[in-house]
Amino acid sequence: MKTTKKNGLAAAAVLGAVLMAGSAMVPAVADDASRGQDAQGQQGSDGNQGQQDGQGETSKHVLVLSVDGLHQKDLDLYVKNHPTSALASLVNHGTSYTHAQTPVPSDSFPGMVGQLTGGNPGTTGVYYDDTFNRTLLPAGTTDCKNTAPGAEVAFTEAADKNPNALDAGQGLPGLPASILNMTGQPGALLDPAALPVDPASCKPVYPHQYLKVNTVFEVAKTAGLTTAWSDKHPAYEILNGPSGKGVDDLFTPEINSIAPAPFSGDWTKDNAATQQYDGYKVQAVLNEIGGKDHSGTKAAAVPAIFGMNFQSVSTAQKLPTSDGLTGGYLQGGVAPGPLLSKALDFVNASVGKLESALAASGHAKDTTVILSAKHGQSPMDPAALTRVPDGAIIDGLNAAWKSVHPGSADLVAFSTDDDIMQLWLSDHSQAAAQFAKDYLAAHSAAGNDINGAAKTVTGSGLSGIYAGSEVAGYFGTQTSDSRYPDILGIAQTGVVYTGGKSKIAEHGGASAEDRDVPLVVSGANDEHARTVTSAVETTQIAPTILKTLGLDPNKLQAVQIEGTKVLPQR
Repeated sequence: MKTTKKNGLAAAAVLGAVLMAGSAMVPAVADDASRGQDAQGQQGSDGNQGQQDGQGETSKHVLVLSVDGLHQKDLDLYVKNHPTSALASLVNHGTSYTHAQTPVPSDSFPGMVGQLTGGNPGTTGVYYDDTFNRTLLPAGTTDCKNTAPGAEVAFTEAADKNPNALDAGQGLPGLPASILNMTGQPGALLDPAALPVDPASCKPVYPHQYLKVNTVFEVAKTAGLTTAWSDKHPAYEILNGPSGKGVDDLFTPEINSIAPAPFSGDWTKDNAATQQYDGYKVQAVLNEIGGKDHSGTKAAAVPAIFGMNFQSVSTAQKLPTSDGLTGGYLQGGVAPGPLLSKALDFVNASVGKLESALAASGHAKDTTVILSAKHGQSPMDPAALTRVPDGAIIDGLNAAWKSVHPGSADLVAFSTDDDIMQLWLSDHSQAAAQFAKDYLAAHSAAGNDINGAAKTVTGSGLSGIYAGSEVAGYFGTQTSDSRYPDILGIAQTGVVYTGGKSKIAEHGGASAEDRDVPLVVSGANDEHARTVTSAVETTQIAPTILKTLGLDPNKLQAVQIEGTKVLPQR
């Protein structure tokens, strides 16, 4: 799902010699801006709302639903056109925060981590699902004393024992029909040889060890409550938190595995396949509502915190066509096209099933439902799309660097570019970062529009570029942080970095369409719709979950660091 260019081996050898002066080599899992230290992210919460101004009621259960790609505009239009829908029911019996925004980058990993920790990337240490760390060692390293630091941190399907299998390599017979029998402890399905290595211990770093702060699941567990979650990769075991024990039942079928016939490619390449995939997670949550584990085969307490993410809307926004239907939005970028309309209907029907199950089980009155999204998607208007191959840009930057530094390694050690550009450089100096910034700002790039016609963008397709210490400042972290990119490029409206023509939208960036997502808190005893128009952040979901359960939001380390507030009073 990501467009990346990697020059890892050569870069790793160079990085050991060119780390910024004063940047100490420290144990990787506890590196840079240390856990619990005071640091403010760039999207700080409104300090005028105290923690006591949060939800005025408590519930026994909180069900969190993330509809990835969903914009506030999408929800507004759907409820208007479907006033008796399940989504309308949530809105009509809850509080809608109509100016909610995700963290930047607006990627799935920092987006979900933000919702369940209360922290932005500078605090959580999670800048994307596929990044680079200047102090870790490459995956597979065994000679930790003589290996230069610098490693890709790929918490994607690449970390699975078998990324082509829906069960990530567990070996279940009868897939995909048997997928609900997948383990609820997916950390066992990660390949240690695919994980970066901590130089201090010379052991692989698992996702939960990489997270710098605790999660709502860990706080709930400490209070003696049960927890569950369903997501799209085993690497989402990061939600267990640093303890590794936050989620009792974690169901993570691999979305980028090979889908069965009649589909071809992975589950995201056909929207019908994505809906089938999402359906497994819906059934897992239905089983949990019914007093079972995700498989439906073992008795279990209904979790205090549980939920899932939907991918169907996201893929319907990105696919040019699927199942004989046109993807994305109609001209003007307001009304969903036929494929996206179908995906929205699927999500609505699924939410209806969950609402019905809560009612049938007697939990409708003691469960609060929170609806939001890890990220939006951009551009909504097809006419705004410009697909730009990032490989040519990076090649040009590397060539320019070598022309003035003969014999040097490629400047770009690693990149993650969707509708944002993040570059980690082999030379971690401010001068090198400034060189990259100047090059990117001065060069045009070739691309193509929605119809595939040639189109050129200025400034490498970027509207803003942060370099070196500017990036650290943007994220509110220290310059000694080994994780933040050397270059953060904010894409121009409609620019998507991709080498092909297989997508018409992306996420990851800082635009309103990437970040403006719904946030609805539908309480157990809410009888009327309420609207809060003040600006809020999806990171505020985490302390709100705890407050709703009668727990202390200040037990979250990110809440302490950033001062993240409970959502304003309903």
